[in-house]
Amino acid sequence: MHEVPNNTFDTATYLASSGLGRTAVEVRPRGILYAQGGHADSVFFLRSGRAKLTVVSRRGKEATVTLLGAGDFFGEESMGTEEAVHTSTASATTACVVLKIALSEMRRALHEPLFSEFFMQFIVKRGIRTQADLVDQLFNSSERRLARTLLLMADYGAPGEPVAVIPIVTQETLAEMIGTTRSRVSFFMNRFRKLGYIEYNGRIRVHRSLLNVVLHDELPEENASRPKLLDYTPTPAKAAKRAKLI
Repeated sequence: MHEVPNNTFDTATYLASSGLGRTAVEVRPRGILYAQGGHADSVFFLRSGRAKLTVVSRRGKEATVTLLGAGDFFGEESMGTEEAVHTSTASATTACVVLKIALSEMRRALHEPLFSEFFMQFIVKRGIRTQADLVDQLFNSSERRLARTLLLMADYGAPGEPVAVIPIVTQETLAEMIGTTRSRVSFFMNRFRKLGYIEYNGRIRVHRSLLNVVLHDELPEENASRPKLLDYTPTPAKAAKRAKLI
């Protein structure tokens, strides 16, 4: 006899509560949820706070893959095989509350039609986001990639009102995410501030004007690639001194 699907399953209540096979975990900023290469046996759901996924290459270079916000699943590589390992390291960037769902419980929950639909919608949206990230990396300048990253962190384009002040993030992390140097990020951030797109004094406040210029492809091109180099014309005395050194 086949089991009748439970159409009264409440996904929001399920993800907001602990129970058999699922445990709420509080994580401090910089706390590690799991490490790259470790055994993957659970799926995680971020209830509150911010986290990030990072990877380290064989040569020891670290890169931030993505930033996570409330409502995101991660660690689903555990659903591949019983011997699955984590392909990245998950760590908290702010204080977080995470629901850790054991693999066996996750598989059981996916038989609930409402939960399965909710999870699949998330996977599809993230796939679209990943594809957009790749296109952004391939075709846009590092300045435009930074603008898009700031808008995503402020939840522009997501349901509901965007947040005015985004969580604390270092210039090093932003540089890792968009594939450039910290000095370039610093230059672009100062430029955005002068243009009135952001307020930047320790915390970052993203203004809607940044969204408008990105949507209409109107980000000013002047200085978009790199700071201008100062023209250097040596005096006759300095030129003579350099000639002696050579």
